[in-house]
Amino acid sequence: MTRDDAFVTLPDGERIARLGQGTWEMGERPERRSAEIDALRAGIELGMTVIDTAEMYGEGETEALLGEALAGLRDRIFLVSKVYPHNAGRRGVVASCEASLKRLKTDRLDLYLLHWRGGVPLEETVEGLEGLRRGGKIRHWGVSNLDVDDMDELVDAGGQACAANQILYNVARRGPEFDLLPWLKAHRMPAMAYSPIDHMRLPKRSVLDEIARERGLTPVQIALAWVLSQPGVCAIPKAGSVEHVRANRQALDIVLNERELAKIDGEFKPPRRKVPLEML
Repeated sequence: MTRDDAFVTLPDGERIARLGQGTWEMGERPERRSAEIDALRAGIELGMTVIDTAEMYGEGETEALLGEALAGLRDRIFLVSKVYPHNAGRRGVVASCEASLKRLKTDRLDLYLLHWRGGVPLEETVEGLEGLRRGGKIRHWGVSNLDVDDMDELVDAGGQACAANQILYNVARRGPEFDLLPWLKAHRMPAMAYSPIDHMRLPKRSVLDEIARERGLTPVQIALAWVLSQPGVCAIPKAGSVEHVRANRQALDIVLNERELAKIDGEFKPPRRKVPLEML
């Protein structure tokens, strides 16, 4: 990845890979462990250096898998993890972060996210995250699954340093385009699209299939290419095999033309009104 459009920019000017790797459900089945580690390491070699995980995934097992997979590669990646909402108090976020660091076998996270909005006041979460940043445990912090009203409240709570918002966004779930993506753009904050192919639940027959046949590609690659074409958005698809990682990487090089984009809009229509932010 050497092209400028292969990256997105954080509010402080740091650039990160537009196409990264998700890890949801990894590390939960011993028979897949070796293939998952190979896939993650192959993705890094292909430049997919944003790696996303969470303390929730496998109740720590996914982070432990990553700790093994990233041996000798830590300095090449932008490592992201997430804290449970109920652990996001001043002290709880510190304990969760330290536990994640131990499982990941690293001394810092590049980005630490509040996984979703819970009962802990945002002011308290921000205070805890800022303390971790000052202490060098994390380099940046952000949020996940927060809608516009939440983001406004976050800023009012002292959260101006928020670096990213990780959201469910794909061709079949375009609600964020109405107001959340414009809000993030105005604040120079990238969106991280999780489940960019809708957790493999896209329609079996759609315009994506038509475009894929014309190009000799797969509908999944077209769907991922569509997400990657959106300004200020990076994508973190999961791949459990080297073959799947390579197919995802090819999507970064797909440039959809105006005719294809219009066809996609015709079937997967952009929102005309506010749509509440969805979660998986």
